[in-house]
Amino acid sequence: MGRVKLFFGLYLAILTTLAMQAQWNPEALKLAQVMDKVSRYYVDSINDTEVVERTIVQMLHELDPHSSYLSKEELEQLNEQLEGEFEGIGVSFNVLEDTIYIIRAISGGPSERVGIHAGDRIVKVEGETVAGTGITTRDVQRLLKGPKGTRVDVSILRRGEEELLDFSITRDKIPVFSLDASYMINNKIGYVKLARFSHTSIDEFEKAVKSLKQQGMEDMILDLSGNGGGWLPVAVELTDHLLSGNKEIVRTEGTKVPARIYKSRKSGLFEDGNLVIMIDGNSASASEIVSGAVQDWDRGVIVGRRSFGKGLVQQPFYLSDGSMIRLTVARYYTPTGRLIQKSYENGYEEYAFDLINRYNNGELTSSDSIEFPESQRFKTLGLNRTVYGGGGIMPDYFVPMDTSSYSNYYRQLINMGIFNRFVLQYVDDHRNEFLREYSDFNYFNANFEPSLEQLAELIAFAGEEKLEFNEKEWNISKDHIALLFKGYMARDLFGTGNFYEVFNPTNEVFNKAVEILDNPLLHQRKLAKVE
Repeated sequence: MGRVKLFFGLYLAILTTLAMQAQWNPEALKLAQVMDKVSRYYVDSINDTEVVERTIVQMLHELDPHSSYLSKEELEQLNEQLEGEFEGIGVSFNVLEDTIYIIRAISGGPSERVGIHAGDRIVKVEGETVAGTGITTRDVQRLLKGPKGTRVDVSILRRGEEELLDFSITRDKIPVFSLDASYMINNKIGYVKLARFSHTSIDEFEKAVKSLKQQGMEDMILDLSGNGGGWLPVAVELTDHLLSGNKEIVRTEGTKVPARIYKSRKSGLFEDGNLVIMIDGNSASASEIVSGAVQDWDRGVIVGRRSFGKGLVQQPFYLSDGSMIRLTVARYYTPTGRLIQKSYENGYEEYAFDLINRYNNGELTSSDSIEFPESQRFKTLGLNRTVYGGGGIMPDYFVPMDTSSYSNYYRQLINMGIFNRFVLQYVDDHRNEFLREYSDFNYFNANFEPSLEQLAELIAFAGEEKLEFNEKEWNISKDHIALLFKGYMARDLFGTGNFYEVFNPTNEVFNKAVEILDNPLLHQRKLAKVE
C-alpha cells in the first residue's frame, strides 16, 4: 500500500509540473488529484490497483464502444491471436472430466515431435498431479506455456497403456493459424475461410490461394462470416490481392492524427476470377474493410447478412505496468466515402444489444426491415450501383437466417458445453476403430452418418449432465444435431477445416455463394451497370 501511495505522490508531482509547463491537460491533473486523495484519506482500506483499473475502464467506456483497457494478462492473450504465435508445447486441449485432454498435437510442434497423441490425458506436470484438482484452462496455460528452449516434464495417461508415459518437452514457438479452411468445392470454385486478420494471415492466404489455383480454381468464395477483424494493414494487403491497378482500399481520418489513404500497389494473386465474399452480423472491422473495398469497386458480390458496423480505428498505447489502452484515434472510410461505423449515440448498452435488436426487429429474416436514410446511399466507383453506409456492409444478396431447426433443447446442448464434451469423449473412446474404418476424410464424409444408437448415447449423456430430454424439441433439431455430430467428429479426427466441408452444404449463405458462381447470370446481374 505504501509503495502505491508513493507512486501516486510522484505521479501527482509529475503531472503538476507538466501542467505548470502547459504541457498537460489540467483535467488530467484533476483526475490525479482525486486518485491521490482517495488513496490517502478514504475511510476504508481499498485496493488502489483495482480502483485505478476500474476508473480507466469506465473512462474509456464513456468515450466510445471500442476504446478499451487491457491488463497485462489480457494483452498477452490478444497478442497470441494477432501475432500468430506463442511459446509453449504445441497442443490443442480441453479440460474434460477435470483432466487435461489433448485434442490434437500441432503438426511439427514440440509435443508431436516427442510422440504425444490426440486423446492423451496429462495427469502430472513436473511431477505434480493436475488431474482431479479442479484445474482450469488458465491454469493449464500457465503450466504449459513458457519461453522457447525451456523444458517441461509431463506424465501422460494413454488408452491401452497400464502405466503412465513420461515425456520431457522442450518448448518452442507455436503458430496460431488464422485460416480455418481452404478446399475445392468443385472443379473450378475454391473456398477460403479466414477467422481473423493476424500477422500470419497473408502467408496463410497466399499459400491457400496458390494451392487452390494449382487444383484448377477459377472462381473463389472468401468466407469472412464470424471474422471479427484484426490488423488494418493485413486487411489492406489481403484486399490488394483482389484488386487490380492503383485503387484506394480504405482511408482513415481523425482530428488529432494525419489522414491516410491505403491503395492497392502490387499484382495480386486473385485479381481476375469471379469473387463472392460471405459476411454476417459478426463480420467486423478488417472484414468490413475488405468487403467494402470489393463492393465499392464492383470487384465481387457480397452475400449474407449486414455486417457488424465497426468503422473506428484504435491505436495502442502501452502503460508502465505492461498493460495497454486501445484508444480510438480515427474513423475509416471505404473508397466511396462510406463510414461503416454504426451509431453509438444511445449509449453502450444499446450498442451492445444491436445484434439482438436486429433479430427482434426481423432484420435477420427479412431485408425489407432494414432502412437506410438517403444520406447513407452511395454509388459504386465502377458500375454506379447503390450501396449503403452508416451501419455495416449491406450485402448484394441478402440471405435470411434459417432458425427452423433451433430449439431450446438444442441451444442448451451447445451453450452448456454438453455437445462438445460428448463428442470429445466419444471420439476418444472410439478413435482407433474409426480411423481403421475411415482411412481419410473424403471416405468419412461420403460414408459416415450418425446412427440412432449414437444419438441415443448423446441424449443419455445430456441427461447425466442434468439436461432433461424434450422429444418435441429433439424432433425439431435432430437433423441439425446429427450434422453437427458428424462435423465435430470430422474436426476431432481429421482437422478443423474438415468441419466446414461437412457443414457448409447446409449453410444457405454458402449455397447462395456457390449458386452465384455456378450461374454467371446471377453474378452479372448484381454487377450490372445502373444508369
